[in-house]
Amino acid sequence: MILQELARYYERKAADAETALAPEGFELKEIPFVIVLDDKGKFVQIEDTRTPDGKKKRARSFLVPQGVKKTSGVAANLLWDTAEYVLGIDTKGKPDRVVLQHAEFVERLAELPADDPGVCAVKAFLADVPLTLLEQEASWEEIQATNPNLTFQLVHDTELVCARTAIVEALLAKASGSDDETSTAVRGICLVSGEDAEIQRLHPSIKGVWGAQSSGANIVSFNLRAFESYGKEQRQGENAPVGKRAAFAYTTALNTLLGKDSTQRIQVGEASTIFWSEKESFLEGSFASLWGEPPKDDPDKGTNAVKALYESVKQGSLNVSDATTQFFVLGLAPNAARISIRFWLTGTVHQFSERIVEHFDDIAIDRAPYDPPYPSLFRLLASTALQGKAENIPPSLGGDTMRAILSGLPYPETLLLCALRRIRAEREVSYSRAALIKACINRKARRSKLADDSAPEEELKVSLDLANTNVGYRLGRLFAALEKVQEEASPGLNATVRDRFYGAASSTPVTVFSNLIKLSKHHLAKIENRGRAVNLEKLLGEITDALDGDKGFTPHLSIADQGRFAIGYYHQKQAFYAKKPEAAEGEQA
Repeated sequence: MILQELARYYERKAADAETALAPEGFELKEIPFVIVLDDKGKFVQIEDTRTPDGKKKRARSFLVPQGVKKTSGVAANLLWDTAEYVLGIDTKGKPDRVVLQHAEFVERLAELPADDPGVCAVKAFLADVPLTLLEQEASWEEIQATNPNLTFQLVHDTELVCARTAIVEALLAKASGSDDETSTAVRGICLVSGEDAEIQRLHPSIKGVWGAQSSGANIVSFNLRAFESYGKEQRQGENAPVGKRAAFAYTTALNTLLGKDSTQRIQVGEASTIFWSEKESFLEGSFASLWGEPPKDDPDKGTNAVKALYESVKQGSLNVSDATTQFFVLGLAPNAARISIRFWLTGTVHQFSERIVEHFDDIAIDRAPYDPPYPSLFRLLASTALQGKAENIPPSLGGDTMRAILSGLPYPETLLLCALRRIRAEREVSYSRAALIKACINRKARRSKLADDSAPEEELKVSLDLANTNVGYRLGRLFAALEKVQEEASPGLNATVRDRFYGAASSTPVTVFSNLIKLSKHHLAKIENRGRAVNLEKLLGEITDALDGDKGFTPHLSIADQGRFAIGYYHQKQAFYAKKPEAAEGEQA
């Protein structure tokens, strides 16, 4: 299913003249340095194709013949490769191996049209590589140190030698003829196309998956006898037969979607997540903006994308075709030398749009003016990690959360636990953590209601809910009010009751609240503004009345009620900061 949809995406893009992917037998490759030759193969210069990209330099990408599968042996690419293969210079202290590499590179030129001027020039150059001239180039020292990819270009041409018309036509003809039924290669029924085809033994490498090997890894791979089916020993790809054309199509699509310039990938925890639709749709272009941090040059990009999505779903302005157009989300994670599928989600554009809107409804909560109205998924996940760093996010949490959002399922239990653990450790109920906790509790409560109408769980509101009688929520409000009393009684305190007692108050209330309430009486007496003291005392009374006095200080709070405690605390704190009508000041002070 996954490979089939990727192959279809390749066919869709290959047919689009504006966004055409590499044709069969070719690939886009970053080439830092180009060796420029004249028609007779004389060396002219080494052209540096790199341009500034932040603090680094980035090489230009060129369409080149598809690279071979690199293993421990010697295998050369056609008309491009590393400096060791192309020039025969030793950069790693293995001179004997370099001789073989360079010989293999030269030998592969025999596959090309012998009468093409570009091929003739390259052959003449390689027959006697002018190392003394090359060493005079400014980039030579770097080439020796980094062993970069190199290729060739004639001085009067605007394209590379490997992109000359005669060479491209020859390679395309070879690629189209490689599936000839008279070929002696192993044939079988392709699992992707369902057709009889020449089976790809080693699939092209997939690059761009965060944490995987930089040289690339595979989804389909067999490298031990234990993994091979009976009668298919040492045949590797035969265990999951995929035709050469299908293998090229799905890997080219994957590498394009995972590329550095791709607008159809996001990083969700450890999962490199890509997405596409069966035909062009608005969600395909805006999906990344819904989840990632907005770029510095367009800080409102994510907010605008979410607003547009809300308008489409809430006002019913989605296209009719969106109800049937399929949308795909694929999460990939590194696994040794392979790539594992973290999640694979399918549905219509309309279904995914509704689920994404539901997610943003779930995390909606009171906030400060400087907080973003629609926090990114990265910001939400980072709020559960030590020091707010991406590398400290639990490995599978990002993928599990994304799966829950796009499937309309409850958020993972570990998400709530991680948020509560960070709050207890840092004693701070931040906007992102409160949003996550509210979303986790509300989704679970809705699911309980669907299963049983008599379920007691009630959903948490966006702002302060005076009617909410849940003991955890009320205790959270009470704790915020007690902290407020202390702060107004002793302005400028370095540490409040939150810093000393939040952990105990949110898990074992009976151990701390009686003493805190007694202490609040002393604090109220110290407040000089007696009207303010009366209002705060009235607020404490209103909250404790619903708790049935000291009986409400339960010995233990469940995980869900610890979450409600955090939301009650957060809501009450936001209510203190919010501007209210004068008539309501005495009630909510």
